[in-house]
Formats: sequence, C-alpha cells, structure tokens
Amino acid sequence: PYYVDLNQNLFLQASLHSSDPNLVVFVDTCVASPDPNNFRTLTYELIRSGCVKDPTYSSYYSPYSSVARFAFKAFSFVSRYQSVYLQCELVVCSAYDYSSRCYQGCVNRFKRDAGS
Repeated sequence: PYYVDLNQNLFLQASLHSSDPNLVVFVDTCVASPDPNNFRTLTYELIRSGCVKDPTYSSYYSPYSSVARFAFKAFSFVSRYQSVYLQCELVVCSAYDYSSRCYQGCVNRFKRDAGS
C-alpha cells in the first residue's frame, strides 16, 4: 500500500517493457474504488476513454514513448474509506500509426453500426 493524505499529489508511471522501440503507451482509463473487486458501482473516475474527469489529473512528458506519466490529487474517497484501489487501462500502439487509439485522445463515445 501507498499511504497518502487528502489533496496530496500522487505521481504514477506506467512502463512497457519491450524490445520494440516503436511502441507508444497511452493512458485510456483510470478508475478508483474502495472495493478491489468492483470497479463498476462505487467508483471515482480520473480519466475515461482518454477524457479527463478529475480536474487535478495531469499527464506529464516522458522522453520515452513506452512510458506514460500522470498525476492527480488524493480525492474524497481517501477520507471516507480505509483503502482505495486504482485500476487503469492502458493502450499500446505502433508509434507511427497516427490513426490508432493512442493518437485519438479524448473519445466521448464510439460509433455504432446501425446495420441495414
């Protein structure tokens, strides 16, 4: 566990360990929950589908495309629950595929096929 106080900055880094230098890591979604087995009901969204939901969330520059860095301030969950768990979804893309998810940024909703 990592112990923090309310409004304390938390800095995180996700690294892709690969021998392929042409890969990019993108933070798509990060959700917090007091229940490590349930990230659907009682949750707090930091970022969802690349869209920042928490005003204290910030991404930081990394000199390596295989490393994603971000931070946020400890939120009200910290004072109400003994433990808070963070679940993040990251996307790995080819560095030069500018049509990939990694380069789309915030995606509010996905298009659906209406069929014939």
